[in-house]
Amino acid sequence: MSKKLVIFLMSGRATPDLAAAAVEGGADLIELGFPFSDPLADGPVIRHAAERALAEGMRIKACLEGLAEIRTRVQVPLVPFVYSALLEAYGQERFVVDAHAAGAGAILVPDLPVDGYPELERIQLVAPTTSDERIKLAAETTDGWLYLVTLTGTTGARAELSSSLAELALRARRLAPSGLPLYAGFGISTPEQARAAAELTDGVIVGSRAIEVAEGGSDDLRRYVASLRAALDSA
Repeated sequence: MSKKLVIFLMSGRATPDLAAAAVEGGADLIELGFPFSDPLADGPVIRHAAERALAEGMRIKACLEGLAEIRTRVQVPLVPFVYSALLEAYGQERFVVDAHAAGAGAILVPDLPVDGYPELERIQLVAPTTSDERIKLAAETTDGWLYLVTLTGTTGARAELSSSLAELALRARRLAPSGLPLYAGFGISTPEQARAAAELTDGVIVGSRAIEVAEGGSDDLRRYVASLRAALDSA
């Protein structure tokens, strides 16, 4: 089974073109960041991208409109990455309805604990510090796949793949329902890191480095994603 490649992009005016380029390069899923003024889980690259998006006027309605445009151009799953304060401000049920209507297949809320808002179906995240009990609960309630946060700390490119991922992946395999896909994210930026992470999991998520490359335009992003795709296909 081929390893999945997830590319994170911040919602912005140019994002539909970038998302199409990422899919052309080999992305299997696009995560769309909804910009927030206090993104606790994110490092400087994604923080700055959120600031630029907010300056462009990218509020929830505009992000949903961008999501709908992307849906007309690509066939891969689209996942909004949205902080809980935005959900509360917009209305949780309203957001879920509107996001699905725009073409989202699932949502991801990085700052909600696994047992927070149990009625909200979403992709769950677990980290090296997550207890076995909470990994099991996350795996049983996640929407489609489980997000393995490879390290403690914020998003951002790292020089090396986190040494914590191997143990976390083993624990998640043991505790999760059979066949549940595990995707690893945070700190993955190079094809070599992507290949190493994919040898332990079912797919990888690349965000900060994808955003940096995307500043050079769609062609640069397409080539970068293609290099990740080639690495995963060799895993």
